[in-house]
Amino acid sequence: YWLARMLEAGEDPLFVARRMVILAAEDVGLADPQALVVAVSGQQAVHFLGMPEARLPLAEVTVYLARAPKSNSAYAAYTRAAADVERTRNDPVPIHLRNAATRLMRDFGYGEGYRYAHDFEGHVVPEQTHRPPAAEGNVYYEPGTLGDDARPRDA
Repeated sequence: YWLARMLEAGEDPLFVARRMVILAAEDVGLADPQALVVAVSGQQAVHFLGMPEARLPLAEVTVYLARAPKSNSAYAAYTRAAADVERTRNDPVPIHLRNAATRLMRDFGYGEGYRYAHDFEGHVVPEQTHRPPAAEGNVYYEPGTLGDDARPRDA
């Protein structure tokens, strides 16, 4: 209903498509990661086709997003991480994560102690930190209970 009402009233179909891309990322999220692909494809189709044909891909995206399971876990994770950034933005990057692109940087110890994740079981480096100490250990992503977001992942 609201899609038809907006388009029939003359709303810019690219504005509608933009809102659908946002909805796919923010409200459907990791419960159905394909929703973002569908929404972006819809936006590209709207841009390519123009009106009145753009109604059809917009209708398809609308129905897909309405039927999709919902999760805001990625949005919530980003919000928690951004709060930590606000609190720790002046803390230094751990030395082992700094890029040693020059001899001077290597002389300062940049990159020392870096361990390549793919050399370890499960591609996870045990006991290697990746954040400033004040943010280390904080959990940002908490899986949702619907769709793909609820599937257990191998560590």
